[in-house]
Amino acid sequence: MVDLSVRIAGVEFPNPVIAASGTYGNGECYTDLYPISKLGGISCKGMTIEPKLGNPPPRIAETYSGILNSVGLQNIGVHGFVEFYLPVLKEEGNVIIANVAGATIDDYIAAAEVLDASDVDMIELNISCPNVKAGGATWGVSCDGAASVTKAVRKATSKPLIVKLTPNVTDITTIAKAVEAEGADALSMINTLLGMRIDIRTKRPILHNNMGGLSGPAIFPVAVRMVYQCYKTVNIPIIGMGGISTWEDAVEMMLAGATAIQMGTAIFTDPYAPLNVIDGLAEYMEKNGIKSLSEITGQCQPW
Repeated sequence: MVDLSVRIAGVEFPNPVIAASGTYGNGECYTDLYPISKLGGISCKGMTIEPKLGNPPPRIAETYSGILNSVGLQNIGVHGFVEFYLPVLKEEGNVIIANVAGATIDDYIAAAEVLDASDVDMIELNISCPNVKAGGATWGVSCDGAASVTKAVRKATSKPLIVKLTPNVTDITTIAKAVEAEGADALSMINTLLGMRIDIRTKRPILHNNMGGLSGPAIFPVAVRMVYQCYKTVNIPIIGMGGISTWEDAVEMMLAGATAIQMGTAIFTDPYAPLNVIDGLAEYMEKNGIKSLSEITGQCQPW
């Protein structure tokens, strides 16, 4: 018998496949297809302390092997999530990760304090949001910005804290070390790469916000590289994401250093993709005599 369970920051996941934030909503669109308790966990729709309408459309653009999005964190707010979505998710029996975003440190603190008193299992910090006090630069592109928001939220909650890293940096390992030093219990990576498409007929950007986040298989090699680099740098677990579509992708990401993985864009084309990855991982382990996924994590042998 193979053991698909993984443990991250003291939280036990029945399997390593987590639905990524923003692509799975809060699970409500998938309950008619299969019990969402079959997943290892759900990283819920990114939420802010107050409700947000998000960006004006168009805010989705297709591209080769991926999509660009500029949804803008449309959500009902932390209080709405705790009141309406969290009780239903708890009944499903999933590990629940609350993804939090903010424009100021006070926003992050306020959201974390509400969630600290709730039944969520973990908090995931989205530090790819614009820091309004730094002229719009995202929190996660500098060591000081990433460290400051991590430090503040660490003081505001006793929940296990995951920090979601942006790839839009020169050296992601320095950011990883900075958030680890300020109390991050785990990393999730990578968030979307900044991209753009232009309509050649109108000569306007396809997205109303001009630019957006690129996700999907196109970014997978970048994600593998960054996970591999950070695994060699930090001592906390990594949840790998970025273009994972198949069980082979999941194994590759784990070999690079991921303890668990998140899947997002692949679910849009095949909502059963996470279940196929879970089944594929189990079969791979059985065929190769692997009893625990810990035997895979970080086992890439460089030339």
